[in-house]
Amino acid sequence: MIKSILIIVSLICTVNIYAQQKPNVIVVLADDIGIGDISHYRKMHSNNIILKTPTLDKLAKSGMLFTNAHSPAALCAPTRYAVMTGNNSYRSYAPWGVWGAYQQSPVKTDQLTLGKVMKNAGYSTGFFGKWGFGMDFYRKGDTTKIYRGDRSKLELDVDIKQIAGRGPIENGFDYSITYPSGIQDVPYAVYENQKWMPLTDDSKIDLITQDKMDRIGVTLDKDEGLGDSAWNPHHMGPLLVNKAIDFIQRQDSPFFMYYCSLAVHLPHTPSDKLNNKRVAGTTPSSHLDMVKELDIQMEMLVQTLKDRGIYDNTIIIFTSDNGGLQRKETSRSGHESNDIYRGGKNQPYEGGHRVPFFASWPGTIKANSTSDVPIIGIDILSTLADITNQDLDADVVKDSASLLPILLGESDENVHPFLMLQAGTGKEGIIIKDGWKLIIDFDKKDKTGMTRTPSALFNLEDNVEERESENLISDPKYKEKVATLFKLYNETRDSGAKTKL
Repeated sequence: MIKSILIIVSLICTVNIYAQQKPNVIVVLADDIGIGDISHYRKMHSNNIILKTPTLDKLAKSGMLFTNAHSPAALCAPTRYAVMTGNNSYRSYAPWGVWGAYQQSPVKTDQLTLGKVMKNAGYSTGFFGKWGFGMDFYRKGDTTKIYRGDRSKLELDVDIKQIAGRGPIENGFDYSITYPSGIQDVPYAVYENQKWMPLTDDSKIDLITQDKMDRIGVTLDKDEGLGDSAWNPHHMGPLLVNKAIDFIQRQDSPFFMYYCSLAVHLPHTPSDKLNNKRVAGTTPSSHLDMVKELDIQMEMLVQTLKDRGIYDNTIIIFTSDNGGLQRKETSRSGHESNDIYRGGKNQPYEGGHRVPFFASWPGTIKANSTSDVPIIGIDILSTLADITNQDLDADVVKDSASLLPILLGESDENVHPFLMLQAGTGKEGIIIKDGWKLIIDFDKKDKTGMTRTPSALFNLEDNVEERESENLISDPKYKEKVATLFKLYNETRDSGAKTKL
């Protein structure tokens, strides 16, 4: 009898040890955070620190920081598809992004996603925040038809009381708090497990207009349209982080959280106070108030992990969907959201797609380590698969490369032969190889995307600021370099070839 009890206890201990060894994983995809918005990065080039981000700085220093990381695109929608699937946005039906919540998702129903990868590994999975690349809603009064949006007009013939499909549940997430378009566009509502979550007891579906938002000091970033009658973006960040905390507190087994923050996208609507700290009006601009709020949200998540005793067994990966915003009131303060890099969000220059990226895993990733290996946000998917001992089909995941050997200090070799990126509404493609960067203009009138023209060539090794005076596109000495990179870009994109080693 005693022997049997000892065996049972031994088995229980073995199971508990295994559970403890299997790390929790949190991936944070911030919205519009530039590399200069994180004070730890900014300190590498300047002593003029306007806003400190203490929690993000600590996380960056507790693990590995990448100095040459890029978003797949300089805008959010194509990036979000790419990070979710591990494939460049040009592989989807909408290469430049899906911008309306009522439009068809670019993620195929049988496609591998972050959620599916971690669910396959036995994790409890949760999605929190901005979805940002289309999903299904029913047409009003008819659950047999999916509404497809026409963003050129006020959209009222849609039932926003539930997400009908192509949302987090269908993409591998057990639990979700979803803002289909973040805080910037319709529908202005929050969904828990794809059902509308009324914000107040007397909430109803209503028309959210600029006139109504004027009463609470909010300027809509995009369209008027349907939403929760109690919609107030000042309250959305606190709601999101507290729901994420609740999720962590409920978990008894290893979990995966994909936390897509609403900060710091327009409208810049900071909360008055968060975690007993004043936010609104405490920095030189509402934009920087939102950066501060994001840092406090991270502080709250980290503290919850520590309170539960699971921080040391949790991997946290932090990055952004594109480069930072260029706001006049912010720049006047001396703050540079994109640090030393030219341009910002939506632009083909480094400021548009060079982003913060760091990973913390106490006791496994060496603290205060750095890597200058060129990487992309797409690489998260293969990294998580590697951490959970899963082999991915290279014909399914063509662009994502595992960063695990780099994180463990086992390699400092490149994981991509070159980087394939894209800018924003200007429709520019980008290829970077061996420090050389070619920017390629796509003819907007050509719907096939086949009419392309090289427009800029920069040697990032000695001109990372991309000074226009050193744009080598017209220099006869670099004609062959332009031709070689242009050919490589076209052949890779048009053939569907993989972009990872």
